[in-house]
Amino acid sequence: MTLIRQTSPHTLKASSTQAIMLNVLMALIPGLLVSVYFFGWGVLINLVWASIVAVSCEALVIKLRKRPIRFFLQDYTAVVTAVLLALAIPPSAPWWLTLIGTSFAIIIGKHLYGGMGQNIFNPAMLGYVLLLISFPLEMSAWLPALGVREGQGVLDFMTSIQLFAGSVPVNTLDAMTMATPLDILRENNSLTLEELWASNPVFSSWAGKGWQWVNLAYLLGGSWLLYKRVFTWHAPAGMLLTMAIMATLFYGGEGSNGHGSPLFHWLSGATMLGAFFIITDPVTSAASNKGRFIFGTGIGILTYIIRTWGGYPDGVAFAVLLMNMAAPTIDYYTQPRTYGHKKPNRGLAKLD
Repeated sequence: MTLIRQTSPHTLKASSTQAIMLNVLMALIPGLLVSVYFFGWGVLINLVWASIVAVSCEALVIKLRKRPIRFFLQDYTAVVTAVLLALAIPPSAPWWLTLIGTSFAIIIGKHLYGGMGQNIFNPAMLGYVLLLISFPLEMSAWLPALGVREGQGVLDFMTSIQLFAGSVPVNTLDAMTMATPLDILRENNSLTLEELWASNPVFSSWAGKGWQWVNLAYLLGGSWLLYKRVFTWHAPAGMLLTMAIMATLFYGGEGSNGHGSPLFHWLSGATMLGAFFIITDPVTSAASNKGRFIFGTGIGILTYIIRTWGGYPDGVAFAVLLMNMAAPTIDYYTQPRTYGHKKPNRGLAKLD
């Protein structure tokens, strides 16, 4: 009798790492295009340069470890790390800044722990925090968005090349850049929110000019990843919901001590990039759905605290790294119940 060969009913077709990373890169395209439109060609220049550095560092380390280079480069994890880091740093960043951050993310943040799947911290955020702490002047030099500065064209592209090459004097760079909406709001202690919005051209109806559309583009890309089931909704929902609750509780009205509305915090800084592309990293986040929600909740709380009372205008990167350290503990207390047992088995069974 001929037996019918059939897979088990509980077996699912697993997507390869390469396919997942390609989906992530495709989902980042709307945010990339909007960022280039509002903040200039420097965004694209940094992205290309960071990708070259990341792939080169990845190949070098893999060769030193005597592993097959082509096999490991085809998973595109290094490219995703480079793109996320490049999108997080200012478009006016010089070439050496991107070089330091990207190489640190790949060599130290990823391969020091054993490579893909072994790293404790998110590599892109580790590289970003290194740059933010070591080079605060360069990391705060954000160009004003389109609508605040003059339109883009050939001159804007040439300026981006000069910024990338580091050939623009510091005093000229200071005149070209300005603080982000998050930084302006955090430093405000005299104007009401209505006066601040009316007196500063960087603000728009919801958040900051350019920033709100960039965040909405990342929201669009993240929603597509949710539709493709690349990750679950738990971590992004935990982060965004908690940020909204915190912003509502500490809103402070329209006075000078106002800290911004929930919509402002959702559409400012790296909120949507972090919620859908950073904290959903399956390696450095929690494993269970309940754990992911707790993980995202912690990031939302820490991000708002750092933004409002900390020393940095945007706390997404710091919040992610802090919760990366807490992820093993979250996993320990949120393990799902093993089939046939009333409670999860968190340790070795005691021998009689």
